[in-house]
Amino acid sequence: MNLALIDILDKFLVVIWPMLRLSAFLAFTSIFSMRAVNMRIRILLAFSMAFVVTQQVTIPRIDPVTAEGLMEISRQILIGLTMGLVFQVASAALVVAGQAAAGSMGLTIANMIDPNMGNVPVLSAFFNIMGTLVFLGMGGHLIVFGLVLESFKLVPIGQEFFSQDMLGKMINWSSMMFLGALLLALPVMMTLLFINIGLGFVARAAPSLNIFTVGVPALILTGFVILILSMGNNVSRIHWIWTQSFLMLRSYLGE
Repeated sequence: MNLALIDILDKFLVVIWPMLRLSAFLAFTSIFSMRAVNMRIRILLAFSMAFVVTQQVTIPRIDPVTAEGLMEISRQILIGLTMGLVFQVASAALVVAGQAAAGSMGLTIANMIDPNMGNVPVLSAFFNIMGTLVFLGMGGHLIVFGLVLESFKLVPIGQEFFSQDMLGKMINWSSMMFLGALLLALPVMMTLLFINIGLGFVARAAPSLNIFTVGVPALILTGFVILILSMGNNVSRIHWIWTQSFLMLRSYLGE
């Protein structure tokens, strides 16, 4: 009986290290941390992937109750959170794009309570749904799982991960939140900017005209028309944002 318990404990100590990194990644990344993917599914995914990792990678035996083990626990959790941060920035770009477009159209008051993003405009939720569909359509979930499993070969357990170059990459990658949002919202923002300029001339030429009665419906209607016309380009831009996320994650891992 004691030998069986010792054998179970040894296997648990082997699985626990990859599971820490995978659990932190699944809990923090934007796609798999949604309410639709509940905690049971995430735990099952983390355990299944950790078991696959143990069959492909040699896991060092580290006692988790020692000082070295506690440091390794913190390191694995931070690695998982850092990898999840890549996709959090990409998802934030979609939310910021929706906020910028809604602000230009005058729809900032049309907010909704999203359990994943909080109180955001409806256009942010629309871009987020579109981004999720593009992510799944391009096989992003399979690419992500492949990169995360490969991370145990590129950054083995017990190896230091953070460096000054790593922090520089994280700071540079955060700019994608604004670059991606600008690419998605630019058609609507620029078109509505010219319409606002035209409405300004009209208000100056005819002061008695109630410009808000005419301008607000025109901005909303034009904004939706531009969104529909730019849908194909927005899909391509969202695809590019996710592709850059995969490349950045690979860069984080040292390739």
